[in-house]
Amino acid sequence: MKPKIIVLDDDPTGSQTVHSCLLLTVWDIDTLRLGLTDESPIFFILTNTRSLPPEQAAQVTREVCQNLKSAIASLNIQDYLIVSRSDSTLRGHYPIETDVIAEELGGVDAHFLVPAFFEGGRITLDSVHYLIVDNVPIPVHETEFARDSVFSYSYSYLPDYVAEKTQGRIIANTVERFLLADIRTGFDITGKISTLDRLLKLTDNKCVVVDGEVQGDLNIFAKEVLAAASCGKRFLFRSAASILTALADLPPQSVPAEEMSQYVRKGTGAFIVGSHVKKTTEQLEALLKETGIVGIEIDVAQLLDNSAAQSLLTQTLKQIQTVHAENKTPVVYTSRQELAFADVQARLQFGADVSALLMDIVRGLPRDIGFLVSKGGITSNDVLSTGLALTSARLLGQILAGCSMVVTPDNHPQFPNLPIVLFPGNVGDTDALVTIYHRLMGKK
Repeated sequence: MKPKIIVLDDDPTGSQTVHSCLLLTVWDIDTLRLGLTDESPIFFILTNTRSLPPEQAAQVTREVCQNLKSAIASLNIQDYLIVSRSDSTLRGHYPIETDVIAEELGGVDAHFLVPAFFEGGRITLDSVHYLIVDNVPIPVHETEFARDSVFSYSYSYLPDYVAEKTQGRIIANTVERFLLADIRTGFDITGKISTLDRLLKLTDNKCVVVDGEVQGDLNIFAKEVLAAASCGKRFLFRSAASILTALADLPPQSVPAEEMSQYVRKGTGAFIVGSHVKKTTEQLEALLKETGIVGIEIDVAQLLDNSAAQSLLTQTLKQIQTVHAENKTPVVYTSRQELAFADVQARLQFGADVSALLMDIVRGLPRDIGFLVSKGGITSNDVLSTGLALTSARLLGQILAGCSMVVTPDNHPQFPNLPIVLFPGNVGDTDALVTIYHRLMGKK
């Protein structure tokens, strides 16, 4: 019997390579039992910790783990794997979250860094993590993501990244490395020690980094990990989404991506675009050229004046109603310029203020919209947990590589059976938003 895969997701886009499982936006013991007893081999707990300050991220992770421990014990579950799912470009609260998980759940033999996300063009070779841009692999420390105002870093070589993030607590040359050749041949460089034997020897929360160039690499590695787990080893993952595909080993989704318009309710939909990374801006520009699309820009700089939020909300909702009445699709997006802040705390607080406005907009959307597309990881989490006040949602599958579609319950008081696309900020080509729009509208 395979272990239950429990994913603590720091935004709601980690489910972007799987389907037919539950996404939980709350983590009380009863709700966790729902996930643990669901027929799917995997479920997600959307902690949204990437949007939180470090201390609060640790607190939320601790609370989830303590409730998980109780839920697991009450069901007498013996076999499970914990995944701390985070960003494929190395942003997030590492090692804070893995430290808390290991401390609360105990007995961890190793934690694996597996940031490869193939649908998004992220690969790891010789322990160096790359982002593929125009078919050229770029070390991630040379990209905009390494200069993130909250989660900046200096290295693409994962052992050095670990040393930097742990402030030297884990020394780079003590990090265990599973290279591409090791995974594909099943043996280390000497040709004498098998992958399984190496896994069985890991103890004391050893830090391990894992290569991956194609999904098949992680499929091979996952089989060895599951074999070691069946022998009693306790492993923790800090990963992007692709290792989840391998661990869950699901069949193809029941409705192909190109046919997911069958989930759409009658009428036009709406887009909420919070992400401001370069890729999102390019995708947004392409979408705004489409027939039937009307852009509604929110000048978020106005939120620096605390009294402006209500007038911005009123103005935006009025524009949305006008567009919807014309049987067109409103695309609400935040202004694209990057603002400067005095410190990280001020940056995070401003992000919370922007999200609060966007969620008020979500709550004010016309009740008869046919679909909703949420662009950006944190935005998507807030749409589910705050804007729509869901405690759980069922993942239908992927409408585009890396882009999940979920559906609200049929008893939702405002938007029953509403399909929602969760679209990460840094995924897809320039026409990705256009492609999703066409698929939702049933255009070929």
